[in-house]
Amino acid sequence: MKHITFISLSLLFFSSIAQQNFTISGTIKSASNGEELIGASVYCKALSLGTTANVYGFYSLTLPKGTYEITYSFIGFEDQVKTINVTSNGQYNIELAETANEIGEVIVTGERSDANVKEIEMSVAKMDSKQIKKIPALLGEADVIKSIQLLPGVSTVGEGSTGFNVRGGGIDQNLVILDEAPVFNSSHLLGFFSVFNPDAVKNVTLIKGGIPSEYGGRLSSILDVRMNEGNSKEFEGSGGVGVIFSRLALQGPIKKDKASFLIAGRRSYADILAKPFLRDDLKDSKFYFYDLTAKVNYQINDKNRLFLSGFFGRDVFGSGFFFDWGNATSTLRWNHIFNEKLFLNLSAYYSNYDYKLGVNIPEEPLDNFDWNSKIINYSIKPDFTYFLNNNNTLKFGGQSIYYIFKPADASFTTGGDGSSVTLPEKYAVENAVYLQNEQKIGSRITLQYGIRLSNFAQLGKGEARYYRDTVPGVRKELDRIENYDDNEVIASYINPEPRFSINYSLDEVSSLKGSYNRMAQYLHLISNTVASTPVDIWLPTNNNLKPQLVDQVAIGYFRNLQKNTYETSAEVFYKDFQNQIDYIDNANIFFNQDLDADLLSGDGRAYGLELYVKKVKGQLNGFVSYTLSRSERKVDGINKNEWYATRFDKTHILNVVASYDWTKKWSFSANFVLSSGTPTTFPTSRYEVQGAVVPHNSEESRNNVRIPAYHRLDVSATLNLNPDKTKKWDSELVFSVYNLYARKNPFSIYFQQNEDDRRVTEAIQYSVIGTLVPAISYNFNF
Repeated sequence: MKHITFISLSLLFFSSIAQQNFTISGTIKSASNGEELIGASVYCKALSLGTTANVYGFYSLTLPKGTYEITYSFIGFEDQVKTINVTSNGQYNIELAETANEIGEVIVTGERSDANVKEIEMSVAKMDSKQIKKIPALLGEADVIKSIQLLPGVSTVGEGSTGFNVRGGGIDQNLVILDEAPVFNSSHLLGFFSVFNPDAVKNVTLIKGGIPSEYGGRLSSILDVRMNEGNSKEFEGSGGVGVIFSRLALQGPIKKDKASFLIAGRRSYADILAKPFLRDDLKDSKFYFYDLTAKVNYQINDKNRLFLSGFFGRDVFGSGFFFDWGNATSTLRWNHIFNEKLFLNLSAYYSNYDYKLGVNIPEEPLDNFDWNSKIINYSIKPDFTYFLNNNNTLKFGGQSIYYIFKPADASFTTGGDGSSVTLPEKYAVENAVYLQNEQKIGSRITLQYGIRLSNFAQLGKGEARYYRDTVPGVRKELDRIENYDDNEVIASYINPEPRFSINYSLDEVSSLKGSYNRMAQYLHLISNTVASTPVDIWLPTNNNLKPQLVDQVAIGYFRNLQKNTYETSAEVFYKDFQNQIDYIDNANIFFNQDLDADLLSGDGRAYGLELYVKKVKGQLNGFVSYTLSRSERKVDGINKNEWYATRFDKTHILNVVASYDWTKKWSFSANFVLSSGTPTTFPTSRYEVQGAVVPHNSEESRNNVRIPAYHRLDVSATLNLNPDKTKKWDSELVFSVYNLYARKNPFSIYFQQNEDDRRVTEAIQYSVIGTLVPAISYNFNF
């Protein structure tokens, strides 16, 4: 088979030489700010040949010798037609001017109008900052994570929970990357806001299935967030003043058309506004968050470009009892064009997620507690793209990641006597190589096939603990402890991860797509709470914990209507999980050096139907998404060894999002959310102890009851204060109401004894936001 593939590629190569073909290539950018236009279209009508720019704006198109009109286009920009005499390979860098759309011609998309039908991608959703800012959000603040939670196949446990769930996977099974660097906690304020500043975000891509070979390390999805490069033409700024935080972003050229910068920051001020109203003993309370995003890029020449970006964000809460967490990332990227066919992006990044927990009461200086934990990783990642010819695009490369885990470093002081508990640091390395080809066969079939080979090794220095097998559901006993030297391999795993996708074009407006991918994940998020919290523990695969695996199959039908005004799709998927983590009853996840003994491993499955209709043109636009799905686990020792619903399983999810540009001055938006309640575990019996009733689950069932359904309506109105764009300062007022009809959505239901009669057990419903939340915010650009 390898020989056949090699011979085929060789024939294609020599055939192109014999036909005297030449290649035109270059980058496509916005004329107004110099930003690369991801997915811009390049088309030769005379030969019915075309291509699209990659995520760095680079394109390559091979043509026979001759003179052709080449059309460069991107939605929201004016087409540019360039006559090129193709007699040799040539570089043509293009800048497209933005169109001035009138009311009634509004387009809300950032790629070619039929991309959802023609492209190989399926189970993929893309948004830019303009789309995100149209969606009503809590306190009127546009938010990346809240926006993607409205897409089919995406859900969350509830308000006030961090992260998101995709197609039946846990929140740790989503790889969230900001300019290539992973972000381990993407939430501010315990899940109410994301860490991504919309003023700094250029493009957001969520990949739920058919995941390309260049991505790895997580089972369920890839959330690829790319920052603006910085305006290389002129200085500009944007920002806003809201109820809970303010933001400011500045960007401009360091050297026009050569180098540029971007810096964006946010800071909440609820603590400052509330301080005058607090009791004296709470005056020193801290509850705020902030983040800073920065980026510079330098165009060395037509073939080389450097990017340096960074993010730093933190949340701080506490008064005596304190709790804070934060992310820090930095990325250095080098884009290099070897020739008209070969492109390189080389990335190196650093990522640090840490959190702290403690007690420090001034009135009791002899008693305090401090706990620190973090996960650090360093990585280098070369990615090559080789445009073999118009029908074959090869991608290949690799990645190496070095991990440092610091699970707990704690100190205690009681009555002035101090002690400490420190769990040993853990080290690991993850390596991967991949190869992928996107191939067009005739005018109807496009294939994307490849493989990723990953390896993970747990490393010394340190000890490894080994446990005896026991009855499932019972804590394992320690068998032995072995010590390892620096960088000595304690445990190692290798996993091949094949990927395959197909697009069969039925006609000009519809297509069938299918995909299969296997993913391996070597990190585990250890949490035994209803919703994950910032202090949950990340652990590496080791001698006791095997890597998580998933096989996913998806099939979809895609169709556009009324000249690409409406995009529709229907997808079904099935996912088979292996080595999923759960816990024995009463597991202790904190300060437990024998945590592995409390963990159980089992299988999972998720399956469902996703329907999506999106209107992208006209004054009224938006989308409707519906998901019908199940997410289940089967772990020996839990639920009598039978399948049970996961905590984040939601059978039905309906989202409706609409925006209406009434005039140049006024626009309106609304979204409605309806979903099944999540499963929870209720007692099935009770017993009495000294007159008090204790609830008990005598059937040993897990997640045996579903809480009531969740639904919510949000609305917003935007007043453009400079609709004719006659001033350099452009501003708007956004009026919004979150949870318009004040629905008390249940986050959880728990049980307690009645204070007056301990023999009576009460069910208590807890709602995070049980009322409407009005807000006004002021946004500006200059």
